[in-house]
Parts: sequence; structure tokens; C-alpha cells
Amino acid sequence: MVHTAAASKPQEHKLRLREVLSELVAAGLLGPDVPPGLRGRSDGAGAPHPLIVIAECELPDARHPGKKLDLETLLHWLSDWTGLEYQRIDPLSVDVGKVTSVISHSYAKHAHILPVQVTPDEIVVATCEPFLRAWERELAPIVKRQIRRVIASPLDIQRYLGEFYAIAHSIKEGAAEHGRTAGSNIQNLEQLIELGRRGKLDANDHHVVAIVDWLLRYAFEQRASDIHAEPRRDTGNFRFRIDGVLHEVYQMPAAVMAPVTSRIKILARMDLAEKRRPQDGRIKTRTPDGKEIELRVSSLPTAFGEKLVMRIFDPDVLVKDFTALGFSANDARRWDAMIRAPNGIVLVTGPTGSGKTTTLYSTLKLLATSDVNVCTIEDPIELVEPSFNQMQVQPNIELSFAAGVRALMRQDPDIIMVGEIRDLETAEVAIQAALTGHLVLSTVHTNDAPATITRLLDLGVPPYLLKSTLLGVMAQRLLRKLCSHCKKPMALSDARWREVVGDWKVPTPKSSHEPVGCVECRQTGFLGRSGIYEIMTLSPALKERLTADTDLARFQTAALQEGMVPLRIAGAQKIAAGLTSVDEVLATTPPSFRDH
Repeated sequence: MVHTAAASKPQEHKLRLREVLSELVAAGLLGPDVPPGLRGRSDGAGAPHPLIVIAECELPDARHPGKKLDLETLLHWLSDWTGLEYQRIDPLSVDVGKVTSVISHSYAKHAHILPVQVTPDEIVVATCEPFLRAWERELAPIVKRQIRRVIASPLDIQRYLGEFYAIAHSIKEGAAEHGRTAGSNIQNLEQLIELGRRGKLDANDHHVVAIVDWLLRYAFEQRASDIHAEPRRDTGNFRFRIDGVLHEVYQMPAAVMAPVTSRIKILARMDLAEKRRPQDGRIKTRTPDGKEIELRVSSLPTAFGEKLVMRIFDPDVLVKDFTALGFSANDARRWDAMIRAPNGIVLVTGPTGSGKTTTLYSTLKLLATSDVNVCTIEDPIELVEPSFNQMQVQPNIELSFAAGVRALMRQDPDIIMVGEIRDLETAEVAIQAALTGHLVLSTVHTNDAPATITRLLDLGVPPYLLKSTLLGVMAQRLLRKLCSHCKKPMALSDARWREVVGDWKVPTPKSSHEPVGCVECRQTGFLGRSGIYEIMTLSPALKERLTADTDLARFQTAALQEGMVPLRIAGAQKIAAGLTSVDEVLATTPPSFRDH
């Protein structure tokens, strides 16, 4: 329902600065002493939106001392004043193909509106001018659906008018190049579908280039760690992995998917003609703000074409302060003691996507000073780092991990990083490197730190070699962090806390938090991730227990007595600190061991 104050206004006019200031004073958001220079500013053609002008002045919020009237506060006020819902535009929740097909770009730009949702019965249109409604009357008989207006930021509308219609513009250019009528009104993907079916699309067409650029740009803006391009029978699906969860971003016709895939393979310097075998490639590009980003590209032949996964590596995640990765003070101290040893083996374990690469690269970058030689053998090279000497496994020429380590041993290394210990041969050469005075870092796939011992024994590594070389093992996981904008306190019962800590004598925290969901976190309740760690140092007492028939349960108990904190208890500490939820810890970590 429109409020009385808004209903009394003429229906057809743009918001005026003096009008908005008067209403803000009447609503109690502004004091009566409005700066005279602000009241006197022009509302003429080309002038910024009144809310932007007021937000830039950083005026104090009369209702909340110490706070400023920012754009978000002003938009919520405009929503209350006009009775229209406020909606912050989330590009991941907008079906770009649909919304750009119902209203042309030129009309949306002229009317200062942006369609953000289309259903069979309704079109939701964002506006920052609630008293301009002529466009609504003009569109109603054309779209033949109910039109629902919502308030949105004028900056977002201006930005996404260009973003959402970028593909439509590129299609228009591509169609013109193929002899289409220059003045044709292309509003959706139909023309592009036809070109694809007729085989007239290739990877270098302007519109294909624009689609790929658009996807990469969105992935960077949305903090995606991976981009999945998945061919299906009739469509091609694009999904982003954000904070460990996949979100569907866009669907395009199958006829368009092939040239888009080819464009990505060209950028990654992959063999365009080879579609039957998996391939690896790499793309180096920049974000819109100029930051250099590297993507590792992997292709996989599937029933309907090549599936691509692009893993995004941001050099900024390689930090020198391990607390930024989630290490506690005790974790950082124990880890630093292991990696500062002159020789020996340090192992990191955890499933795919648990942050092992970030931990190892951050560690190597810290150790790679000018007076040491750091060499790596990887499959593939995850991130090109100028402070290391990096080599990639090449099975086709019999360059395996083991062969690579043997070659590196002749390169006068101080520190060696082996991507993964998969077999006895690799384990043996890593141990040989450690015995000859080198520090070796590597990964093993096990559920927790103590299980790494039995894994190495199962591979056939003699216990006496482990005793003489293994410095320690660290298991890790990544937990989603609660969104600080919307998380809310909750009571935590002793029974619920026992589900997390088991028999560990950890007092129930006075408060905990649970996810809610807001625009900032895309209604998930989580924003960002943090690591949790289980660090097992091989002390003399633990080495005494390391035999060919080591009992894992007893070994785990001894490791706990030596100060190892299990992953789940590390997660419990994050719950007590208000950083994550009980369900997230239970879903991510293995059960904690009984403390005997």
C-alpha cells in the first residue's frame, strides 16, 4: 500500500532533491539544519539521482548518533515512504536470458528501469523513480503479464543495465557480421541459436568473446573459486562454486555451448581439435579492477560434449600471516616449528577442496627467501609463483612424481614440495630426499592426521624410515563462516553441544549463532570460509609407538595426549567464537576421538 505522504504527490515526476530533503526531515532522518549548499543544488538534466547526492554528503543520521545516511539507509527509507518493496539486485539470482528478452535495452535505459525477475504471470521491474509510471502503462499490453515494481539502487540499475544486456548487444553485433539486417531488434538468444545450428558460429565471434568475458567477470565479482561449464542434451549450464557450494548462473542453448567451450580452450592454450581426451590448460587474465588472476582449466569428454572446470587462483590468498587462514595461536606455533626444521617430511592431508594448496603455497612463499632454493613437482602446477622453481608431472614422457624428485635432487634444492604421495615409489624418494638433508612438504589423502601413519605403512614404507624422517602431519578442512550481516544468536543446549564435542570436557559456550540469510550472503547465511586444523607433531614418545603393527586407536590417543586437537574440537572453538554454526561443523568434520 502506498503511504499517504507518497499518495499526495503527483504521480508523474522524477524525484527532486529539495522534495527528498523535506521528506527526510519530516521522517526524522535529517535534522532541520540541512546544509544550504545541498538545498540549492540543481535537479536539471544530467544531475545525479537525489539519493546519490545525499549519500555522498555523508550527513549524520538523526535517529542513530554516530551513523551516516548512506545509500542503503536512504533506499530503505524510500521503500517505506513509497510503499514499494526494496530489492537489492543479486546478479546470481537473476535469469539474465529471460529478463533481457521481455524489455529491450534501449527502452529500459530510457525509462531507467531494469527487469529482475520473469514468471509466467509476473514481471518484477526495479526502479529508482517511484513516481514515473508511464512506462508501466506502455508495457502492460505488450508483455501481457502483471508488472510489479520494486525499489533498487540507482547505481545498481545503471550498472546492471549494461551488464545484463551485454550478451544481447554482442549477439546483435554478431548477427550483423553474418549478414543480418543491421536494424533488427535482437532481444534474446534465438538468432544466436540459429547461427549455431547452421555452423556459422566460431570461437572468435564478438558475441562468443563477450559471453566468455561476461562469465569470467561475474565469477571474479562473486568470489567464485570454480567455474563449471557443463554440456547437456539441449542446454549448456554454467555454475559457480562460492564458499564451497555450487550456484547455477546461466543456461545457454547447446548450439552455443560448443563455440563458448572452444573460446575458453583457446584462451587456455589447449588443443582445440582434441575432444576425446582430458586436457589441462591455464588462463592468465585480470579482474575489472586490474588485479591479475590465474585460472587452471580442465576439460573432460562427456556424453554431450566437453565439460570444463576453471579453478580460480587469487594470488592475494597466499598470505604470510597464518592466522588469516584460520590458524589458532597454538596451531600457528606448532606448524611453524615443523616447517622451520632443516630437514624431514611435513605432510598435509584432507579431501579435495579443503585448502591444502593454499596452505602449502602460503608456507612455501614464507620459506622462499633469497638464500634458499625452493623446488616443486606438481600435477598440475596449481599457481605459477615466481619465488619457486616449479615442474609439472608429464606421464606421457614418464616424468612422474618419483622421477621428478630424483631430478630435483640434482638441482641443489633446500626445500622440495611434492604435489602428492600416491605410491610407494614416490614415498621412498621423498624419504630419501629428507634423509639427505632436505625439507620435503607433500600431501596425502586421508581423513585425519593419525590415519596418515597407517596409510604410509599400507603403502609399504618401513616404520624405521618414518621414525627418522616424518616431522608431523596436519589435517585440515574449510568451514563456511556465518554472515556477519545477518547471523543471529541462539541458545545452545548441552545435548546439542555434546553432539559436537563428544566426551571431550569442553564447557558449553554461553552463546552461539545460526545462519539467517540476507542479500549480502545470497540468502545462504554464510559468507567466506575459514580453515580448521589438526596438527600432529611426531614427538619421540609417538615415534616409539610407530611400529609395523601400529594400533591406530592407541596411536590416536597418544597423539591427543601430546597436544593434538581434533578437527571437530577445532570446529567447536569456531562455534564458541561465533564464526560458524553447529550444523556446519558436524557436516564438515569427522567425529572427535575419545580422550582416554
